[in-house]
Amino acid sequence: MHPPHTHQSESDPPEAPTAAPSWTDRLRQRVDALPPVVWPAGLGALGLLGATLLHFVDPNEPGNYPTCPWLLLTGTFCPGCGTMRAIALTTHLDITGALSMNPLLFLLAPYILWAYTRWFSWTIRPPKTPPKLTPGWFLWGMLIVINAYWLLRNLPWFSFLAPGVPLLPGW
Repeated sequence: MHPPHTHQSESDPPEAPTAAPSWTDRLRQRVDALPPVVWPAGLGALGLLGATLLHFVDPNEPGNYPTCPWLLLTGTFCPGCGTMRAIALTTHLDITGALSMNPLLFLLAPYILWAYTRWFSWTIRPPKTPPKLTPGWFLWGMLIVINAYWLLRNLPWFSFLAPGVPLLPGW
């Protein structure tokens, strides 16, 4: 038996060679092939690595970490100023010291932990029904609290909100 005739006639257009996928297409295919739990697990590992680094490399010593860009440009504290020192103090179990560095971090910590835990568990066992969105009133409330904190911690009457100032006398 002879193989089927595959000769191209002269009237047929030549077949264009298929291009190899670009590196972005290959990267997208690899990322799409990852199990969903990789993302929260990776973020959690990075968080633990960062906390470990902050435990051993003191953020209070100049030159160990970059200065907050907002503080550098404006001379005022942003809502995140003091967070690195708060996390470092928390790893040393100095909760009152950490609270004085950034009280907002401790106010938002339960929500952050809840949201992370929910994300992690949903990648392991996806919910059967679509999850409810976070209510708009809660998001607006968080936005108002963060902006009020940002403004108040830079006013002289609320200097106890500045990083490193004890919240209560005797701390």
